[in-house]
Amino acid sequence: MRTAFVVTQVLVTLGLLVVHCKAQSKPETIVPQPNPQATLAKTPEEKSPGSSDFQERNPHYQLRPDDIFDVVFEFSPEFNQTITVQPDGYISLRGVGELQVKDMTIPQLTDALRKAYGAFLYEPAIEILLKNFEKPYFVAGGKVARPGKYDLRGDTTVSEAIALAGGFLDTAKHSQVVLFRRVSEGWAETRVLDMKKMLNTRNLGEDLHLRPGDMIFVPQNRLSKIERFLPFPRSGNVTMNPAQY
Repeated sequence: MRTAFVVTQVLVTLGLLVVHCKAQSKPETIVPQPNPQATLAKTPEEKSPGSSDFQERNPHYQLRPDDIFDVVFEFSPEFNQTITVQPDGYISLRGVGELQVKDMTIPQLTDALRKAYGAFLYEPAIEILLKNFEKPYFVAGGKVARPGKYDLRGDTTVSEAIALAGGFLDTAKHSQVVLFRRVSEGWAETRVLDMKKMLNTRNLGEDLHLRPGDMIFVPQNRLSKIERFLPFPRSGNVTMNPAQY
């Protein structure tokens, strides 16, 4: 009886050893671990709806309040209408209702109308014709000879815009000209330009092209700020009265 028990223990032990040896001899399967950096999708940088590129050329016109345009349906003339953009940026469309269109371009508006009227018209052919819209402009302020609002006619750079505004005053800080560009309601991008270096080196590679609504501000130089506190003029013949000292 005791001998049978010992034999049973030996057989069980041998069986466990065989299983262990097989497990050790089995090649280990390596499960690749995900790389946290590799799991991040490398997608092109997405820009916010309001963002813009300072070097962008010839952008599409964006709708503004009080703009007027015709909506022409090629095969459904009963929906033809003349639309005025309301002060809040909405328009009222026949058969559709209200639609927010502020800051839309004409291609974007056309797509939006096709989707809206596509709910009950089969592939509507729509054309948008601008009739009255805000004329492109830029604003020049600060230490320029003639600050104010100017029509933006054609392709105009910052240096050309400053020339249109009469050029720099003697008190201007040429090295820190600021360009403001509105990207959305309440938000604007800024770019500081060293016009002094640009003009001295005759390198206009960073002479940015203006977009409608841009504002150029030329700050006052430091010396002119303290000039009134000086006991003698900044230029011209300096006369001193020894009695003062």
